[in-house]
Amino acid sequence: MAMTTRGRPPGHTSPEDTSPARTARDLFETLPPTPGFRAEVIDGNLIMSPVGTPEHSWSATLLSYALQPVVMERKWRAHVGGVNVCIDGPRDSLIPDFVLAPADCPRWGTLELLSSGLILVTEVVSPGSARVDRDDKPRIYAAGGVPIMLLVDPIAASPAVTVLSDPQDGAYQIVTRVQMGKPVRLPSPVDFDLDTSIFL
Repeated sequence: MAMTTRGRPPGHTSPEDTSPARTARDLFETLPPTPGFRAEVIDGNLIMSPVGTPEHSWSATLLSYALQPVVMERKWRAHVGGVNVCIDGPRDSLIPDFVLAPADCPRWGTLELLSSGLILVTEVVSPGSARVDRDDKPRIYAAGGVPIMLLVDPIAASPAVTVLSDPQDGAYQIVTRVQMGKPVRLPSPVDFDLDTSIFL
């Protein structure tokens, strides 16, 4: 079935469709499909950015492969891109490069997973998203209650992988950064030693 707006069939209207959008979130919910672009609501602003390169999405796919034993054993769900996450509270909508969630993760509507129900999100830094991925998203995910954020940064002066965990008061309390290629521990509830050489 073709969709003309976020999750609504063609021709579907509701009272809110006839009035002008009042917030970035309102505008986001009425956007038509945007091929080649990623639409996110970040800090109350609608941000359109080009989708990543094949290498960018390959990094997320490699992470999915690495975590496959954990995912299968615990019956979790691994999503590589394309899954919207609604941040509890401000209702910002982000699209992480990789999401790990329980099968029964709560949702906002039909299309968005709620941030507080997730296990892990991953962002792969690219030139067009560096500031947002490194500075804004860790704060937003922590405020939304995401237990673990993995930041894969192949474009840093010294490529690195950072694990952020223990979100409290809108910030991750534990930050572990390793040189890309070194192992890093993904803490509970994942409890997995990740060999970051997969990203080289």
